[in-house]
Amino acid sequence: MKAGPRNLITDVAGLRVGHAADTALKSGVTVLTADAPFAAGVHVMGGAPGTRETDLLAPDKLVQAVDALVLSGGSAFGLAACDGVADGLRRAGRGHAVGPVRVPIVPGAICFDLLNGGDKDWGENPYPALGRQAWQDATSDFAIGSVGAGTGAMTGSLKGGLGSASAVLDSGITVGALVVVNALGHANIDGSRHFWAAPWELDAEFGGLGLPATFPAAMEPIPGKTLGQATTIAIVATDAALDKAGLQRLAIVAHDGMARALVPSHTPLDGDLVFAISTGARAMRDDGTDPFVLGHAAGCTLARAIARAVHAARPAPGDLQSCWCDLPATDRPNDPAK
Repeated sequence: MKAGPRNLITDVAGLRVGHAADTALKSGVTVLTADAPFAAGVHVMGGAPGTRETDLLAPDKLVQAVDALVLSGGSAFGLAACDGVADGLRRAGRGHAVGPVRVPIVPGAICFDLLNGGDKDWGENPYPALGRQAWQDATSDFAIGSVGAGTGAMTGSLKGGLGSASAVLDSGITVGALVVVNALGHANIDGSRHFWAAPWELDAEFGGLGLPATFPAAMEPIPGKTLGQATTIAIVATDAALDKAGLQRLAIVAHDGMARALVPSHTPLDGDLVFAISTGARAMRDDGTDPFVLGHAAGCTLARAIARAVHAARPAPGDLQSCWCDLPATDRPNDPAK
């Protein structure tokens, strides 16, 4: 397994990602789309999710493909970002055909960033316009860190953000992850620069520090946020041909990546969710081995994307938390802050 050329979810050919944000609001939207509809599944493991059209992704439901997925800040207000994306898709002639009418299928998920220090005293909901802009700006190369839906994200101790990573398997299958890290839990270990995701790091992509000599495996964490103030929302993508049932299973297994990278995760106070999508471009050679390896790779890739989000976060006026880059440097030779 090796990272793809961009180390972004768009290493899965045909996918594009766009961001839009309001720095005063300290919030934003990230959209994943493609030139053609793609199959999607979803699995929710957090206790406080906020979603749109996720029921439609169940294997027994009628629609077999979606036009875009939306990750947004703004709590329930942020679900309106899907409206802006759907409007843009409709104007472009995209959507599920029902007679002469086309209905864009745009599932979405939100995280709570209403108490992050930004100015939330808006007159008109800003998220539809942010969603439309993010969809219009979607491209194969995009930034990570304090951008898009990760603009105002926080964790239990450090500023969160938007992360992405990819992996190319020995079979030639590509898997990628895109994630907004706004977790109740911690991505770093015991306040240090070391990440819980360190065992799955590739090419020193988030500092190359490895694990510390000792770490608090038996700690009893105290919540740093309250009900509704946290959520990690993610998309895993592959070019392997999977139907909706296979994608639902992939989404379930990919949640392992959250548990590897965020401690604790899947709490009653988080709305943790993973979408899984397939472009269907590559047939699997072995219906037993390939899904097995793909699921493991999806979890590893999501763990890496989570650490990369926190690693890439940068300070901004009015922040309520410091960034990983502000932590004191260690004596590890690959530490970029040294």
